Amino acid sequence: MATLIDRVRAYLRSPKGRQNIEKAKRMARDPRNRAKARSWLDRWRSRRH
Repeated sequence: MATLIDRVRAYLRSPKGRQNIEKAKRMARDPRNRAKARSWLDRWRSRRH
């Protein structure tokens, strides 16, 4: 039986996985998304302490 990591690797190598990787890269380059992520991380970090 394939392990979870093997299944994830196989997905990432598939055409659909590569498509999703490119979509995530495009979203990561968007300044608005970066600001949202930074804001969320700052809030998450402040709650942990």
